[in-house]
Amino acid sequence: MTTKSLRLDEAHQLTRLLFRVVDRAQEDFREVVAEEGLTPPLARMVLMLEQPQPMRELADHLRCDASNITGLTDRLATRDFVERVPSEDRRIKLVTLTDRGRLLRSGLVARVAEGSTVMRRLSDDQRATLRPLLEAMLIDG
Repeated sequence: MTTKSLRLDEAHQLTRLLFRVVDRAQEDFREVVAEEGLTPPLARMVLMLEQPQPMRELADHLRCDASNITGLTDRLATRDFVERVPSEDRRIKLVTLTDRGRLLRSGLVARVAEGSTVMRRLSDDQRATLRPLLEAMLIDG
């Protein structure tokens, strides 16, 4: 095998492993949030709402159209997890957690961490090694 084909094979193997890890992490997340009757987008929105957020920022974070955030917000508001509140700029509505939503978020944060393959299967030292590697792959340039 040539050096080039060895590198291509290595790239393929590493990429395939990364996709498998991502798939497992997503499945872990789906299982944990389903226990609360939430879909992953609803749960991600709850987890993001540490502080009140404009709907546009929520859409950017969740990588979806702002109109989707309206629907997600409506679904969470129906269950009394969030409410819309005015911002300093009256043209912008913020989404914030209700008391019930804060309780949900607090429980989700703990259960998502406990249910995570990364936290369950890697030691403290392994996670400390993994973090800079993942960060290095995300650096532009």
